[in-house]
Amino acid sequence: MKPNKEKLEFILKEVVSDLLSDEVVVGVSNRHVHISQEDLEKIFGKGYSLTKMKELRQPGHYAAGETVNIIGPRGKMDKVRILGPVRKETQVEISMSDAFKLGIKAPVKESGKLDGTPGVIIIGPKGTIEKDKGVIVAGRHIHMPKFIADIKGYKDGDMVKVETSGERKALLQNVLIRVGVNVVKEIHLDMDEANASGASNGAFVKIIRD
Repeated sequence: MKPNKEKLEFILKEVVSDLLSDEVVVGVSNRHVHISQEDLEKIFGKGYSLTKMKELRQPGHYAAGETVNIIGPRGKMDKVRILGPVRKETQVEISMSDAFKLGIKAPVKESGKLDGTPGVIIIGPKGTIEKDKGVIVAGRHIHMPKFIADIKGYKDGDMVKVETSGERKALLQNVLIRVGVNVVKEIHLDMDEANASGASNGAFVKIIRD
């Protein structure tokens, strides 16, 4: 059966309209750990590889089956999920509420920028490591495909505002645009931000440019 030309054109227009709109889907991030292969082997055993539990929206990224316990100066959190794939450096992403519970003064930072960050103890089934840095509250950010950024005039590192909807409608400022090639358009908010602004996982928010 030949595809209906009008139907294909309609679908294409809908897809393009969605991609180029000022709306962006929300991905709510709970506390998690990005781990290096070296640290993974220290706490799970030599030669260990992460197991894939669930694909995430960003291509190549996934929630692993493995969890760890993390200990701060004042508290502990059990079964903190590891996200794959492994990274060059271990990084622990928590919310401000988590930081208070753990007794850690975690700064708001862009992922991967770990200089001057506090450390934490990470416990796995076969070992414990004490990191002297790597704990952050991830700054709110939008993953933006390069072809969309080029069309819309965004540059990597741009800052925008985002407006949520509903009874707890809020205007979130200082939202970083991160332009990439193999990414899908998505805003990442932590649990504190999502709960305060009524932005649930899979909902849409609107990008506002100055």
